[in-house]
Amino acid sequence: MKTLASLLALSTGLLIADNEQPKAVSLFNGKDLTGWHADVPRADKKPDLEPSFVVRDGVLVSKGDPRGHLITDAVYENYRLKVVYRFSGEAGNCGVLVHSSTPRALYRMFPASIEVQMMHKNAGDFWAIVEDITVPNMEERRPRENPEQKFGGTKEDARRILNLTDDSEKPLGEWNEMIIECQKNEIKVWVNGDLVNHGTNSTATKGQIALQAEGSEVEFKELTLMPLK
Repeated sequence: MKTLASLLALSTGLLIADNEQPKAVSLFNGKDLTGWHADVPRADKKPDLEPSFVVRDGVLVSKGDPRGHLITDAVYENYRLKVVYRFSGEAGNCGVLVHSSTPRALYRMFPASIEVQMMHKNAGDFWAIVEDITVPNMEERRPRENPEQKFGGTKEDARRILNLTDDSEKPLGEWNEMIIECQKNEIKVWVNGDLVNHGTNSTATKGQIALQAEGSEVEFKELTLMPLK
């Protein structure tokens, strides 16, 4: 008989049985988008719109346009996510959203979440999207447009939190490894082995995981999740 803890783990997509060590779970099978669904606002009025996310030669591709998100069906908490990605063409923008929940909560596009930025030369920035998170040196690392602007996740707030280094990415076209560790209310991010961000007091501690289509083609060849006890 499964315990309540094991049933809860199964319901959130973390396949951890009682008295077992956590096992890594691949979120991408290399063949299709099983386990994911797309939310592309433009497709509401044009269902035959070309997909923003495809599988090509065993690689998950965010084509960048039409803009939207590819979202896991399952909800996750307490995990370490390994993302191996590259910009296959020109440098551009993309992101991994963790603790994602309410769809289209900001600008009728972005789900409530904490974004881990992948924009070229800015990988590891946090963007607060309805949710929020804090880091040391908030005044220095979270630029305000004016002194009255608040820290938060609404469109009026200062939402961007700068990473600790902008020189951790590999040259354009090469594969980068990003590790995102979410445990309780903390989020840590490494890019190619460098710790580039560490936030605490996250207002969300679990949710879906989402990939962006945000104007640039990005290839993902690995999306591996390791549950944390």
